[in-house]
Amino acid sequence: MLRTHTCGELNAKQIAKEVSLAGWVHKRRDHGEIIFIDVRDAYGVTQLVFDPKENRQMHKKAHELKSEYVIRAKGVVRKRPDGTVNTKIPTGEVEILVSALLILNPSETPPFEIDDSIAVSDEMRLKYRYIDLRRPRMQKNMRLRHKTNTSIRNFLEKRNFVEIETPFLTRSTPEGARDYLVPSRLNIGKFYALPQSPQLFKQILMVSGFDRYFQIARCFRDEDLRKDRQPEFTQLDLEMSFVDENDIFALSEGLMKAIFKEVSGIDIPTPFTRLMYHEAMERFGTDKPDARFGMELANLSEVLKNTKFNVFKKTLEKEGSIYAINAKGYAKISRSKLDGFIAKAKDLGAMGLAYFKCENAKLSSNIDKFFEKNELDSIKNKTRAEENDLVLIVADKKSIAQSVLGSMRLEIAAESGIIDDKKINFFWITDFPLFKYNEEEKRWESEHHPFTACKEEDIKLLDGKNLEKIHARSYDLVINGQEIASGSIRIHKRDFQEKIFKTIGIGVAEAKKRFGFLIEAFKYGAPPHGGIAFGLDRFVTIFTKSSTIRDVIAFPKTQKAIGLMTGAPSDVDDKQLKELHIKKVK
Repeated sequence: MLRTHTCGELNAKQIAKEVSLAGWVHKRRDHGEIIFIDVRDAYGVTQLVFDPKENRQMHKKAHELKSEYVIRAKGVVRKRPDGTVNTKIPTGEVEILVSALLILNPSETPPFEIDDSIAVSDEMRLKYRYIDLRRPRMQKNMRLRHKTNTSIRNFLEKRNFVEIETPFLTRSTPEGARDYLVPSRLNIGKFYALPQSPQLFKQILMVSGFDRYFQIARCFRDEDLRKDRQPEFTQLDLEMSFVDENDIFALSEGLMKAIFKEVSGIDIPTPFTRLMYHEAMERFGTDKPDARFGMELANLSEVLKNTKFNVFKKTLEKEGSIYAINAKGYAKISRSKLDGFIAKAKDLGAMGLAYFKCENAKLSSNIDKFFEKNELDSIKNKTRAEENDLVLIVADKKSIAQSVLGSMRLEIAAESGIIDDKKINFFWITDFPLFKYNEEEKRWESEHHPFTACKEEDIKLLDGKNLEKIHARSYDLVINGQEIASGSIRIHKRDFQEKIFKTIGIGVAEAKKRFGFLIEAFKYGAPPHGGIAFGLDRFVTIFTKSSTIRDVIAFPKTQKAIGLMTGAPSDVDDKQLKELHIKKVK
């Protein structure tokens, strides 16, 4: 064998024993004649000693060693001299006096050091990912991800779930982002699509009688990327028969509790707080609320219903709304900073941003002359403004006013440092709208996806003109302002599924073309069922306290969906294109 021990397990119990280690040269230190080499593997670091008084030949060979050489070293474990013990590492009280050394593979000088404290550009990290993955933090991230997956499987195994893989090569059923298409060589002119999720297959599995299914599934979406998106990502997919929302909430909360305990040693309280969608928007301006701090939105529409300030008055006349947030301690900010807030609000879609400073126990502004004293007092009371606070106000369409202030709330909180990073805050968001109106295409479309059931009491509204009032049986799990999971109770009756398709403009022929196999399956006794999918990349990002999901994915892409290490996507030979009957368009 090449090694008897790893580089992370030796301690005082092995003193005087002969051992063999294998790994990478991590650091080299020359102390006079004696040379110290730290050898590293996936499990830790051990100090090697090359002493010319003990073995001049080995000492001479040690001069050949450079950073990241792969070596095998043999020698006797001995106690480190007094005053040289390193308490920061598990092997810090021992060292190995080397008697035999073999260079298994030399290495060129790496493009950056294997050191977490060294700042490296994202481009360099992704191009030389095999070097980046050697760094302690990345090793820890990948192992933590593995531990998370193991915890998931153990939990679900005990609850009668069956892990079933679903196809990567399937048909295109575009209902979300763009599909990644794969041309078929054997079926000329036809294409497979890589799945955006296993949605239809897991519903088919319920029709197939499996009752409880799960999969740690790879999914693919051709969409614009950001720090929490990748073209290929992983989700934990769950589906269950004969359940309602409470069953799925209870299972999910138990799963979260088990994972947090096993992976991070944190005992999280359950059940989680539940918020209806409209309440989340009213209080936080987003359906992904972060409640680790205050600064909740205040609705000023009622207290300003008789305002003479023309901008606010016209907004209310057009059935708009007036909302505010209280930026505590911000009354003393500079004019340029305030102008920055106004520009930000406009960038986010608002027509403008009004403000009041709370100074000398009253609200003041360049527009305060347009308000009665009782109106100013009401604004102060509703926003709970105190001395040196800054009240920011948006008057616009309700959705715009809420979302703009919701975004500014998060930005101001991050800037002012009031977010408690040690808190872990869970929310179930429920009662989403079933439909949303697409202004560009002038039609209704599904808020979640077209397989989501609606509240029983709202079914009667499907035949009317108040589609916006229909509530979905869907739900999101939010942790610290991030959507970690999303799911719903599914439609399981064929006639109702066809009715939803019709409502969103998918006719019978189109539905049969795109989703025919699901509709056909519903003829044969589909059980009531529902499920949820957890974004594992985002989930593990929380555990690792990373700022991007790229830090928890072994081989991620850039924001332009490029694999810098492999050079993907790449050109292909004309011969390959010819086999697929594809021609390049110049």
